[in-house]
Amino acid sequence: MEKRQLTPQGKQIVKRLIDMGKTQVWLCEQVGTSKVYLNFILRGERSGEKYLKKIYEVLDLQEEEQHTA
Repeated sequence: MEKRQLTPQGKQIVKRLIDMGKTQVWLCEQVGTSKVYLNFILRGERSGEKYLKKIYEVLDLQEEEQHTA
């Protein structure tokens, strides 16, 4: 089974977590989602529309950074 790649948006989120020294589990706790669902978002299998605004707030990403990478 082939592992799905991160979307550009997913890469930006993971990079920011690394820069902050935080884990995906920590992010899940902050935004109220499961790690499985977060992985779906990071790989583009789910839009994550309900959680993206909160993810960007928690990670302190600016609006212009949300659509780049």
